[in-house]
Amino acid sequence: MLTSKQRAQLRKLANTLPDTLQIGKDGLTDGLARQLNELLECHELVKVKVLENSFLTPRGVSDELCAQLRAEPVQCIGTKFVLYRPSSDKDKRRIVLEK
Repeated sequence: MLTSKQRAQLRKLANTLPDTLQIGKDGLTDGLARQLNELLECHELVKVKVLENSFLTPRGVSDELCAQLRAEPVQCIGTKFVLYRPSSDKDKRRIVLEK
């Protein structure tokens, strides 16, 4: 569970991130979940865009992916949302959260 200070820190980091993943008309698939899992393992912080032709809400997609991947939701604005999960390998962790 992220505190408000940690969430603010992650929002600041995510501000300059490009959209790492796009969700289109196929919606949530197993391949998309696997790809997002690998991205979270590598980058820890991922920005996702839900395209208009997907007919899914960004909040719903974010909640579903957080449940599947044990990630934390950071932010959801418009068609984009940001997820965070620390890398399982402690040597690869890039983001150090405030206490």
